[in-house]
Amino acid sequence: MIRFNVPPFTGREMEYVKEAVDNMHICGDGIFTRKCSEYLEKITGTAKCLLTTSCTHALEMAALLCDFKEGDEVILPSYTFVSTADAFVLRGAKAVFVDIRPDTMNIDENLIEAAVTERTKAVFVVHYAGVACEMDRIMDIARRYDLKVVEDAAQAMMCTYKGKPLGTIGDFGCFSFHETKNFSMGEGGALLIRDSAYIEKAEILREKGTDRSRYFRGQVDKYRWQDFGSSYLPSDMNAAYLYAQLEMADEINSTRIARWNLYQKLLLPLKEAGLIELPVVPRECVHNGHMFYIKTKDMEERTRLINFMKENDVLSVFHYVPLHSAPAGIKFGRFCGEDKYTTIESERLLRLPMFYQLTEEQVRYIAGKVKEFYGC
Repeated sequence: MIRFNVPPFTGREMEYVKEAVDNMHICGDGIFTRKCSEYLEKITGTAKCLLTTSCTHALEMAALLCDFKEGDEVILPSYTFVSTADAFVLRGAKAVFVDIRPDTMNIDENLIEAAVTERTKAVFVVHYAGVACEMDRIMDIARRYDLKVVEDAAQAMMCTYKGKPLGTIGDFGCFSFHETKNFSMGEGGALLIRDSAYIEKAEILREKGTDRSRYFRGQVDKYRWQDFGSSYLPSDMNAAYLYAQLEMADEINSTRIARWNLYQKLLLPLKEAGLIELPVVPRECVHNGHMFYIKTKDMEERTRLINFMKENDVLSVFHYVPLHSAPAGIKFGRFCGEDKYTTIESERLLRLPMFYQLTEEQVRYIAGKVKEFYGC
């Protein structure tokens, strides 16, 4: 059976975990946490990177730094994971969903401005499959209406928009290191901060409301409770596991992109025959091979294809159920405008296996079975 996902593993993970244990510092902000943060700051050029226990927690920290109040509104796509919305719904803000673009599955930048009200405080954008949203237009709207922009870049580490790393264009960016992502620590994430004015506040939030980070840098003689906060620090053992992969990030990325390109090449005849649709990557975007998906004619065909692939020892899956149609989405949000693409496109999308250890032979087998299903 070809699994849908296999967590990335490079070979040095357990060596580094043991080193963290031998250092007798396995809680947060140890040697490997610092190494990971410094690496991410270097490749993104962001003012500060704080490793977190999950992308969910990175998003929650971003929401706290945006200072949402009860009744504030946040514009976002409905086609995303629940964490994108939970982050600010927990603060009492309301979700305002807008439609997506059918080509990239990202928020339609042309619909954002119509959703802005006097209560709008931020736009949360999601770079689906590591392909950037149209950030120039989004940032222009944000500047004109004085809105914060948070980039849910969970799937988009090492991706760019017009040469700019995703996660660094908006006010805050959030990465995921869940086991399904290109680089993993099991559960984990990172918060990227563009404006250094937010760093001290973010460190206090992350350290249970204390100035413990300043204490360990020797900037204060003792640390004290300064503000509200929580514990968003991952274990240094988790960071050690991640660092082994960051050392090989370029190789992991290039391998995934090679498999992505092979899928694209092998399945192109089905697209040209009008049987399926393939991912679209705009010219100004560089992706990271995070996922490969196809779009079938409709949900019924997708279900039959999933079953056919499973019968042939390949696990393929569909993705998000749009948030606005879920019970919590109805309770905590509203859809602005027409749902022209969100639901119908989500019902057609099928994800094929994609992971670092996936072989060229396996990709050829999977693509061959998709072709067989369509009689090609």
